[in-house]
Amino acid sequence: MPEVRLVGEDGKQIGVVKTSEALSYAQDRDLDLVEVAPEARPPVARVLDYSKYRYEQAQKQKAARRHQQQITVREIKFRPKIAQNDYDTKKGHVTRFLLNKDKVKITIMFRGREVTHPERGTALLDRLASELSEIAVVEQSPTQDGRNMTMLLAPSKAVLAGDREKPGQDGAAPDRRARTGRAARANGAGEASQDASAPSGAGTARDASAPSDAAA
Repeated sequence: MPEVRLVGEDGKQIGVVKTSEALSYAQDRDLDLVEVAPEARPPVARVLDYSKYRYEQAQKQKAARRHQQQITVREIKFRPKIAQNDYDTKKGHVTRFLLNKDKVKITIMFRGREVTHPERGTALLDRLASELSEIAVVEQSPTQDGRNMTMLLAPSKAVLAGDREKPGQDGAAPDRRARTGRAARANGAGEASQDASAPSGAGTARDASAPSDAAA
């Protein structure tokens, strides 16, 4: 390349100069001449400390990776004839994963003749997606592959934005208050029973001592 568009060490453009002049400019300042835009016409070359430049670029890439959202895909397996208790338990797992900003692959496993009724799997997946619509979006609609039917759920925009709290953040304090309230009521009941029995005991003691006083 006979000419380059030269950028100085301070970031200001010097202009289009011969390549040999650009090299001399960099050498006079004990710096490097680095081509930063080879596709431009003429190519853009910048005068800089190449070692420092590489270090800064590496730090920028590392910072960008730290700020990237890491998405994990979890999998939960259902049976088409799943019992309500099992359904509720697995739904709780799916909810926890979604609120943790993970994607969840829902798999319906068919056995034997169950595979002849795929509509049961579709209905189950549709039900789950509907019940979790506030925290999840269907990223991949139900599809059947052999004896398995799958659907992919992703966290909703509200979850990704942090507008929905993770499970366990709500409800813990009310439960403790409820237990404290029940304990207080139980203690109150015990104290009440002791108070109720106190007059009876006192009366008995006075009655027992009365004949002794009379005899005296």
